[in-house]
Amino acid sequence: MLNEGHPYPLGATLLPDGGGVNFALAAPTAEAVELCLFDATGRSEQQRLRLGHCTDGVWHGLLPSAREGLVYGWRVHGPWSPHEGLRFNAAKLLLDPHAREVVGVYGGQDIFMGHVPGQPQLRDARDNGALALKARVCGPLPDAGVPRPRVAAADRVLYEAHVRSQTRLHPDVPEALRGSYAGLAQPAVLDHLQRLGVTTLSLMPVQHRADEDRLQKLGLANHWGYSPIGWMAPEARYWSGRPGSSPRSEFRALADALHARGMELVIDVVFNHSAETDELGPTLSLRGIDSALYYRLRADDASLYENWSGCGNCLDFSQPRVVQLAMDSLRAWVTELGVDGFRFDLAPVLGRGAGGGFDARAPFFAACAQDPVLSQALLIAEPWDIGPGGYQLGAFAPGWLEWNDRFRDTQRAFWLHAGSAEGTTRGALAHRLLASSAEFRHDARAPTASVNFICAHDGFTLADLLSHDRRHNEANGEQGRDGHSHNLSANQGVEGPTDDPAVQARRRTKARALLAALMLSQGTPMLLAGDELGHSQGGNNNAYCQDNATTWLDWARADESLAAYVGRLAALRRAAAPLRHSRWWSATAAPGEDAVHWLQPGGGPLTPADWEDPLQGAMAVLFEPASARTAAQRWLLLINAGATACRFVLPPGAWDLHLASDAMDGDAMQQAPAPRATDLQVPASSLWLLSSSRTAAA
Repeated sequence: MLNEGHPYPLGATLLPDGGGVNFALAAPTAEAVELCLFDATGRSEQQRLRLGHCTDGVWHGLLPSAREGLVYGWRVHGPWSPHEGLRFNAAKLLLDPHAREVVGVYGGQDIFMGHVPGQPQLRDARDNGALALKARVCGPLPDAGVPRPRVAAADRVLYEAHVRSQTRLHPDVPEALRGSYAGLAQPAVLDHLQRLGVTTLSLMPVQHRADEDRLQKLGLANHWGYSPIGWMAPEARYWSGRPGSSPRSEFRALADALHARGMELVIDVVFNHSAETDELGPTLSLRGIDSALYYRLRADDASLYENWSGCGNCLDFSQPRVVQLAMDSLRAWVTELGVDGFRFDLAPVLGRGAGGGFDARAPFFAACAQDPVLSQALLIAEPWDIGPGGYQLGAFAPGWLEWNDRFRDTQRAFWLHAGSAEGTTRGALAHRLLASSAEFRHDARAPTASVNFICAHDGFTLADLLSHDRRHNEANGEQGRDGHSHNLSANQGVEGPTDDPAVQARRRTKARALLAALMLSQGTPMLLAGDELGHSQGGNNNAYCQDNATTWLDWARADESLAAYVGRLAALRRAAAPLRHSRWWSATAAPGEDAVHWLQPGGGPLTPADWEDPLQGAMAVLFEPASARTAAQRWLLLINAGATACRFVLPPGAWDLHLASDAMDGDAMQQAPAPRATDLQVPASSLWLLSSSRTAAA
């Protein structure tokens, strides 16, 4: 029997000392709500209990006999009127959006539809209770007592990875743990990250997902995880199933293992849309709880959903209850599961007001800024969606980091297309090298706000960027039409794999130059998992549905020398403080200020015309901190993206060579002294890094 209980917190809350479980569901338009209790498997409904109390739109009740492990779902009664945006159907059991653990897997059956298949205006009367997704009541996790690391913003190095793909083929991970949270926490995996110099592991979505019906019919899955339905529950498919553990406890153990190594954990969260897709999609949770409250509906036809996410629907963050759902979820991931930060997929959706326009001061952003937990978390935006005015790079508030796709495109254009129509200028490169001030130098934002990357999950891997002029996505079942068509890639002479040693050499040289440009630029660098190993997806630049060898990292064929090179770059980044400067460089330094000088290969300063010459791909960059004028160290980048070697005249001083990106032998980079002559010959497609232990006057 249900007692009155309390309307807060939402979801199922286990009370202390055996006091039962409080249930609360926000469904202000509903006419009635039933709590449905199931056996441990979630297949057999045992009892239905009608909630008799509703406070401010929240239905609530206390079940004194309930205990941890109880499996439950909701049935929500109300009108069926799609043209008014109302899609209540009590025949469809609904997942609690505050579920901490999800029981079951959506199989794409049409019985999940709220409407009659083929007749979207008619309510479907078939009961799906036995198959529906349910929630399991969870108790608190024990505190492992591992302190959270405090990584300085200027020291942060992100590594974007997929839980399953990272370890599915890892020979040093026990077979039973491969592809799981526990596998990712294995010492061999964490050792590799630390050798690379990674400070922050950024995981692709781990919120519980429901794969699209279209993919399931093709025998595929939404491998990337951008189809969420349980925003507070770790994806159970990444749980090893070890006795005595649960998806929650295993994920928390992963967070603790990273913290014990001094590393942060960031997860990719998807609040812009849900797995219920468009008006023809399944009724799994929010659609049946209150579709008009949780989703953006078309102003001209409330039976249709706005699709600013490109996935069929988008959540309505002008609604306080939607903001509350997101905030409750984020706090749970931090306080209960050990997460240190979040990367927000299609983040402009989160800042769209009632009229649909983006505002960096929107309710969700204001809520994060004042929250004592989330204001201390790392917040990273993907600053674009497909809604009105959807491209918002640089528009987020101070404290937020943003993925900088213009850094990606500029580096690709400069290094892979120098002197061609797709190339770019030294001025554009310099702008990205120093953290894109035009986008980020406002409102006291720091250079670290720019998350720099060459490759990410969405697009070519680094190996494929240098091996394919066009995408090869036929395996995705969309006739090769999906994915980006303009990638600024360059196959170096042969499309795809080749035994041609000259082509292979060009690819290695370009890869090393691009990695050096990434790691030695101001801002926050992000590596794509597998790029340090030479991982290829066979030219698939949108492998979102490929849970197979396409996306699984092949450790047996890993390029160990490339991984060691990345680790060397990270070490140089730590050593060369000017390259990870946490403040903006002045265009014209005053006496006593840090200075950066842009030089022609011949040694003279770049002129205005030099900056905009698209045919020139060589320049030197001299970083001269104020202290260097009296004590020591200047750093010098020699950049040559051209097709031939370039002679550089060095600034006065004795220079030591730390990095020659073209050198295949790591020993060539171990503090080898530069010639004492006044010039150096830098090969094509190369970046060199030197330091001077004396002042220019000396």
